[in-house]
Amino acid sequence: MPELPDLIVYQEALEPHVLGKPIRSIRILSPSLLRSFDPPIDAASGRSVQKVTLLGKHLVLHLDRDLFLVLHLMIAGRLHWKPSGFQVKRKIDAAAIDFPDGTLLITEASSKKRASLHLVADKALLLSFDKGGLDVFASSFADFRDAIQRGRHTLKRALRDPTILSGIGNAYSDEILHHARLSPLRQTHQLTEDELRRLHSSTQTVLLEWTEKLRQARKDAFPEKVTAFREGMAVHGRFGEPCPECGARVQRIVYAENECNYCPRCQTGGRLLSDRSLARLLKEDWPRTIEELESRETEKT
Repeated sequence: MPELPDLIVYQEALEPHVLGKPIRSIRILSPSLLRSFDPPIDAASGRSVQKVTLLGKHLVLHLDRDLFLVLHLMIAGRLHWKPSGFQVKRKIDAAAIDFPDGTLLITEASSKKRASLHLVADKALLLSFDKGGLDVFASSFADFRDAIQRGRHTLKRALRDPTILSGIGNAYSDEILHHARLSPLRQTHQLTEDELRRLHSSTQTVLLEWTEKLRQARKDAFPEKVTAFREGMAVHGRFGEPCPECGARVQRIVYAENECNYCPRCQTGGRLLSDRSLARLLKEDWPRTIEELESRETEKT
């Protein structure tokens, strides 16, 4: 799923193409994408884009006369800028928004169609898309601490919860927790003042650093390789590979459609974390530490 750094770069790449430009037409190719009917999507035709903003993980095109196109790419949705007259024909092509100088193509490479597009004619309705999460770049430490400790959650869940923090998903939450040297299963209400400050600093540092890396990677081109797995990430998507800080092998917890990656030496004091289903399956065979894991692997060889 595109997260805050990816969405910022999408926003910056879109602006020179669409600001002040009228929408000529919107071609909906995947019926599941369009989630609103009043006003009809054709009402956006002829309206000019006044600005492009982010609302959590939603990308919003503000049109003249108070119309708003609200797009959520979910896991598999991506944006592409194509030349005028581009002919859509692939199964993954979900919608095409035509401008005088080109076409914004929305794709979704998944059989589970989760991406959404709304046309909204009311500022109050637009605000309903805001989950209330804190803007991590603009927040003070006090605001961050209050948001994190408002409920009792694991750090992994708290970072990804859009009602707590805005724009962070599975990938960057792994990177933030590794940078902060905190376990993903640590409870938010158990954090010390020092740990909270470290988490706040790491959240801003990791997101800013990756936003800048993605800016440099795209240069003046439209970002085409938006992925959750980036070269240079410390732990996310690197299960079994050495931690760049200590060399211990990155471990993971698999749950539902996601996985949490972490370094057992940097983040959990050498302890291996297990998800409930795997722990029930392995019972006493589950290795508790990286030393036990390495010992068993040595015995096998």
